[in-house]
Amino acid sequence: MFVGELKGDIKGLSGIGKKTREEYENLGVRTICDLISMTPRGYEDRSHRICIGHQNDDEGTWTNTFVRTESVNLFGAGRKNVKIIVRDTENNQKAFLMGFNRTFLAKTVFPGCYYHLYANITPYGTGLTASQFELKPVREDDIMVVGDMLLDQGILPVYGLSGTLTQKTLRRDVKAALAVAGHIDDEIPQTIIDKYHLMPLDKAFREIHFPTSERNLRDARRALAFREVFYLQLQAKRRPPVERRRQAIDSKVYAAETAFIKGLPFELTADQVKVLDEIRKDMSGPESMNRLLQGDVGSGKTLVAWVSALHAICTGAQVAFMAPTELLARQHAQVADNLFKDSGVRVAFLNGEVHGKPRQALLDQLKAGNIDLLIGTHALFSKDVEYRNLRYVIIDEQHRFGVEQRQALLEKGVEPDVLLMTATPIPRTLALTVFGNLNVSTIRTMPKGRLPIITHLVDDSKRDRMYDAVGVEMQRGHQAYFVYPRIDDEGNSDLRDVQTMYEFLSTRKYPQFHGALIHSRLPEEDKISILNDSAAGKLDYLVSTSVVEVGIDVPNATCMVVEHSENFGLSALHQLRGRVGRSSLQSWCFLAYEKTITEDGKKRLAVLRRTNDGFEIAEEDLKIRGPGELSGIRQSGFLHLKFADLEKDVPMMAAARDEVDAILSSDPGLLSMDNAVIRQVLAV
Repeated sequence: MFVGELKGDIKGLSGIGKKTREEYENLGVRTICDLISMTPRGYEDRSHRICIGHQNDDEGTWTNTFVRTESVNLFGAGRKNVKIIVRDTENNQKAFLMGFNRTFLAKTVFPGCYYHLYANITPYGTGLTASQFELKPVREDDIMVVGDMLLDQGILPVYGLSGTLTQKTLRRDVKAALAVAGHIDDEIPQTIIDKYHLMPLDKAFREIHFPTSERNLRDARRALAFREVFYLQLQAKRRPPVERRRQAIDSKVYAAETAFIKGLPFELTADQVKVLDEIRKDMSGPESMNRLLQGDVGSGKTLVAWVSALHAICTGAQVAFMAPTELLARQHAQVADNLFKDSGVRVAFLNGEVHGKPRQALLDQLKAGNIDLLIGTHALFSKDVEYRNLRYVIIDEQHRFGVEQRQALLEKGVEPDVLLMTATPIPRTLALTVFGNLNVSTIRTMPKGRLPIITHLVDDSKRDRMYDAVGVEMQRGHQAYFVYPRIDDEGNSDLRDVQTMYEFLSTRKYPQFHGALIHSRLPEEDKISILNDSAAGKLDYLVSTSVVEVGIDVPNATCMVVEHSENFGLSALHQLRGRVGRSSLQSWCFLAYEKTITEDGKKRLAVLRRTNDGFEIAEEDLKIRGPGELSGIRQSGFLHLKFADLEKDVPMMAAARDEVDAILSSDPGLLSMDNAVIRQVLAV
């Protein structure tokens, strides 16, 4: 069975209830295929015992040992914290385990019992302590039998988590999913597997999650990486035949475009002008445009999209603009309506909440050609949506849409021109090697008058100074954002949450200022109302999750505070930082982190302090993180890269490209027996 055929719901696995399934959905995991296709973001080597007290330096070390508990006590406000005193069974060394907001430990850990301990032990005062730890109960006669500790020994995967999910839960569920999957068939012709000595796919999936050796882990990643870049390039190069010749758009600059650009309160940058010329040239060619526009946060990509949309509309074409979230789509619609109010462009907004007569009236106008520019989310390609003359499709934050979603929208027109936009920079080598027929435009220059954002790294000793600095900015009439990784405190995590911190900021730190709380669980109308109030200057600060990562444009905002910044990807942090610095005002970004931050975490944050260049940040992120998802974003579609290393695997990508070219040249229909497996995989 191919991995793509494992479509059974994960709720069928033992131990996955409604709450756990919801947490998995936040990670995009719904099926057995999704679960075993997850990529560990790292590994922990627990194959050797490391006793308490074996510190390498003042930063501490990960202990891997057996302990006996001496006491378990609740303490702190609301008695939500747990202090556990343990003693190593080998060297008798004592340590204090601090479980902040982990009251459940008081009900599951008992004095006088033996446990396997895996913890980041650090010196504190005259003793040793840890706030990051795992305890697994063991029988007393098993303490020295390391080989029997199957779930806690060896090289273990470390996954990205969501909400209440733990590494233990994920490891358990991935093991169960692999057992349910049975044998996973290879998806590449055997001749290619033999030529490049690739590990069989079934073994590769098992080794990538639970490696039996470092060498097998390397071979597994190589096999999975080759498979994904092979199919990525195959899909990029296999375009369906054009049944009808598309209607090209004239490349001349229309009077309406000139008037629109002259009416802007600023001049277009040289990069914006260059990209517009590239787009107009593509639109006038015999083949439909397929262009990716990448640019740093705040570089003016969306304005280029609006001008190019006006260019298409001047020829009688209809334009569809698709955004990944309703919040962002609504904001785009408001901006477009304001920008085009004097241009005669008829703008409309469509989402899944529009029903009944209002929806039908809008669809009738669209079908009749009385709407020039339709803006929305995936509702734009719903079955009942018909365009009269859709010839230009713009997709914002394209990596958040799947190939199927994009294709469904394109099928609403006749070979329409396509502009994909992303603020996630893509290395040129990747673009040239993987993207096949996709042309890439880049905006590097920022609008005139922008000052570089000053970034500070903040530990606990500097937290009060950070609050004071933000308060000074708000006293000056400027605005601020406070971003946290969680919505609420569920009692089993040390992470600060937006609800608790909103109460703290509004009552303890900034009672004289007006703030608001915004997160994904709020109704869309409430989120829109809050953002409108912020844009209008009615709010001094917002306390939020990463829902403000894209699309929020408040020129008066000068301070961005990101708590637990070590838990965010570099790209996400750079996007969040880009919510400030959108005017001539000096802006600041404060990246607060915990004392448990890793060395890699420090390196990553140091990159953000050193540079505001998103392209440099993307390259550095790849160097630091190695294999994994591009810039920390879970990709779908063109950049669906989980296993390939974008810095080191360029030769592999080139080899896969050559194999794809050879196959499509000799057997474009994939009809030969050698290519039957490819044909079968594409049919899944």
